Amino acid sequence: MLVRFESSVTGELLMFAETAKLLLDILHKESTARGTFTLAEMAPAAQVLREAISHSEGPPPEEDEEDETGSKKVVAVGLRQRAWPLIDMLERTAKAGAKANIVWEAARDF
Repeated sequence: MLVRFESSVTGELLMFAETAKLLLDILHKESTARGTFTLAEMAPAAQVLREAISHSEGPPPEEDEEDETGSKKVVAVGLRQRAWPLIDMLERTAKAGAKANIVWEAARDF
């Protein structure tokens, strides 16, 4: 299932429900079929996500780094890559003023 985040400033962002739920859980927001970020919540939410990233990840493996079996290590998609589009949306929309808003919508609660 997809979750569509829509900003009055940046447009749409589509995200798989599993990823959206992870990010909303970090922000203590419910994974409901519809929800919103108020202007007052946007900048603090972006900061919370940035802090979660800094606490969750070590340095990524080098592209040519090998594991103990001699195979190349796979560079996994981490929280940093998954959260960045929402962080960008939150920060840019927060700067837009009082009429700025972000809403999300999904087919059902997730």
